Amino acid sequence: MIISAISEALNATLSGPSNADATDVTHDSRQVREGTLFVAIKGAAVDGHRFIDDVIRRGAAGIISEFDAPDVFNGAWLKVSNARVALAKAASIINGEPSHKLDLVGVTGTNGKTTTTYLCYALAEAAGVKPAMLTTVEYRIGDKSEEAIRTTPEASDTNRFLRQAVDAGCGFAAMEASSQAIDLHRCDWLRFRIAIFTNLTQDHLDYHGTMENYFDAKKKLFDGRLGEKPESCVINIDDDWGLKLAEDLKAAGQKVVTISQNAESGADLTAENVEVSLLSGTTFLLRTPNGEKQISSPLVGRPHVYNMLTATAAALELGYSLDSIVNGLAKCVGAPGRFERVPHDGDFAVVVDYAHTDDALLNTLRTARPLTNGRVITVFGCGGDRDKTKREQMGRVAGENSDVVFITSDNPRTEDPLKIIEAIEVGVKASGNEFRSISDRRLAIQEAIKEAKTGDVVIIAGKGHETYQIVGNEKFHFDDREVAAEAIAAKES
Repeated sequence: MIISAISEALNATLSGPSNADATDVTHDSRQVREGTLFVAIKGAAVDGHRFIDDVIRRGAAGIISEFDAPDVFNGAWLKVSNARVALAKAASIINGEPSHKLDLVGVTGTNGKTTTTYLCYALAEAAGVKPAMLTTVEYRIGDKSEEAIRTTPEASDTNRFLRQAVDAGCGFAAMEASSQAIDLHRCDWLRFRIAIFTNLTQDHLDYHGTMENYFDAKKKLFDGRLGEKPESCVINIDDDWGLKLAEDLKAAGQKVVTISQNAESGADLTAENVEVSLLSGTTFLLRTPNGEKQISSPLVGRPHVYNMLTATAAALELGYSLDSIVNGLAKCVGAPGRFERVPHDGDFAVVVDYAHTDDALLNTLRTARPLTNGRVITVFGCGGDRDKTKREQMGRVAGENSDVVFITSDNPRTEDPLKIIEAIEVGVKASGNEFRSISDRRLAIQEAIKEAKTGDVVIIAGKGHETYQIVGNEKFHFDDREVAAEAIAAKES
């Protein structure tokens, strides 16, 4: 696309040559190739302007910046008011606005984003639509998948991905939209057919500061501040913040579809007669404006009922039949590391779950309790260099809802693991239940599984699908599922 046309679309002030063709855009100097526009962003840790000489040598078509061009600069320079917004809009137009060429669903909330995105993908596939998805776990187009770098990619990466999805014949895409990504304009200028709100509980306050700020960041996905309003907003009104969001959007005249597990809530979609089994999954009666159906899913737990309700609501808004939705829900095994049972033939269960907030941990433990005739044994920790206020709260939740707690490390990063554990211990001690603190996560998992007796369930929480442990500034291979399987084998040998 000609730089002059991009400049006009960005409402930029253009200096230097204007007739060069820009074929890509990025803020990562390492991605710059011949014809790439480079967006120089002055971040908290790195100033992109430091790399201008390097990207020019690489063949950059021009520079986008919030600052004036240097006196000695001879290339194309596009001065904009907000470089991050410009990155998002330029990425959309250079890639031919791919979000306009398929049905895009955005999923936000504290918990349930990944599983809901997998469910949306499965329901599109069941309806005969070729799907794509961007999740915390993986980026997938049809049968092609790559490991995810972050929950929500940069705007340039997302638009490239969506362009590839469109070119591959996809008619649908679903993506997780984290609060930080929304706040950093990574989701700007994407056209969402459907926006989903799962819930809001305390997390990321190290970034947002207050729950109100956290909520406001999520709300941007729905109210048009990212560029366009979604056609429909699917919202869980059993969540207090979700109820507020639904009321706000309805007052503004937007289309809102509500979901609830309370038949008396007045929600558009509800689930009744929910039954959960660790072996056979979850069943419930689904009530929708299109009729009611009995649902049988391999996913385990009431939290997944919310995920299924929101995905179903989105699918109905996209015109998928209720029968195809029932079939899709029956086949979808969900996302890796979300209440994932470690298979073995013993008389106790081991479950790995991504729960890393107090609310997510509470949901996981409440799911596990009625599914076992024995004790709930919980292994968990809290990440270093992250929200410190949730450590005591997670400790309290673990203590009050477990019979035995093993407190351990979970990506301590640059913090002292023992200091993190001490903060968690405060909450666990208040419950009066038994606990042990073992900073070595491998050893903690081994000891918890040694502790397990007939009928017990061991919940290993916090890392889920992750295959690494971050200690200091180094990342080491570590997979809770692998470690648990090894510990089970050693116990049964």
